Amino acid sequence: MSTTISFHLVMLVIINILYMQYCYCYANNNKKSKISSLFAFGDSTVDPGNNNYIPTIMRGNFPPYGKDFDNHVATGRFTNGRLVTDLVAEYAGLKKNVPPYLKPNITIQDLMTGVSFASSGGGFDPFTPLMTGAIPQSQQLEMFKEYKSKLEAKIGKKRTKTLVRNAGFLISAGTNDIAFNYYGPILVQRTNYPNVLDYQHFIGQNVNKFLQGLLNEGASTIGIAGLPPIGCLPAMITLYSTNPNSNRRCINYLNSISIKYNHMLQKNIKGLQRPGVKIVYFDIFNPIMDMVNQKAKYGFNEVNRGCCGDGYIGAALMCANAPVCNDTSKYIFWDSVHPSEKAYRLVFDSLLPSIETIIS
Repeated sequence: MSTTISFHLVMLVIINILYMQYCYCYANNNKKSKISSLFAFGDSTVDPGNNNYIPTIMRGNFPPYGKDFDNHVATGRFTNGRLVTDLVAEYAGLKKNVPPYLKPNITIQDLMTGVSFASSGGGFDPFTPLMTGAIPQSQQLEMFKEYKSKLEAKIGKKRTKTLVRNAGFLISAGTNDIAFNYYGPILVQRTNYPNVLDYQHFIGQNVNKFLQGLLNEGASTIGIAGLPPIGCLPAMITLYSTNPNSNRRCINYLNSISIKYNHMLQKNIKGLQRPGVKIVYFDIFNPIMDMVNQKAKYGFNEVNRGCCGDGYIGAALMCANAPVCNDTSKYIFWDSVHPSEKAYRLVFDSLLPSIETIIS
């Protein structure tokens, strides 16, 4: 009897090993690009639903979010459909959509082809996620370390090291730090840093620290997005326009802060480059600015209001079961902060040369 049980146990182990080898080979052969997987870190622009599994007010796992996603499912993505990271993963031939790391019962296949550790409401300033209960960047890095340990237990240390070295890493954060922390209703950081350039320098130091942390964990190919034109976010227009009802133009001085931040980020990236490491700057400012300035060129009618809710200040719970515009393709912004899927696709298209640098 014991011999039979032992035989069955041995067979189960062998089958499990063969399955893992199959998954590993599939994950590395059934794709167009040279990257093994895709990992995302940051805020709501790359969070596919991690916030669904933590205590936070920043959730998008209810209608009308996900209105144009597969089966109209509100996955936790803060838009009507897919994110740029989903489009990159599909373009690279890895998978159609990038799942959240915290998703229960996530498969080994999904772990090996890439997940997102991002958290809506997050930022590089440790104070930013405290305002909403989001996952700090430092904890996202710890989650990645945990991920590596899980994968090592499944496919071994050598294969895990190879997978991480050949993976693409995408980072998108910073908007919450500047727009809703520094220029938001809580004055803590404006008191600590009366000059916004000093605050940007503080953020830059944290960006460098996070990038160095990823490099220490084996990352070699990283794409990092700059800031969008924060003065064009509907919520910021509402907060800072002299007449938010009649004057819905972008706030130029806020956009100039985005530009200065992006210049600083690009300079910092150059300082981190070294042999065997590739860090690529993703310009999202200019494509969004172009959509705002030339809306007819892209088929947009509305550039300074969101599609969901009142369009002026609504996001997250303020959009819960709220009215929605008739045609999301006519809006750059889905809510008062986040782009629509169409806008994300246009950003993706503009980033293709940079994306090719990451995945090739």
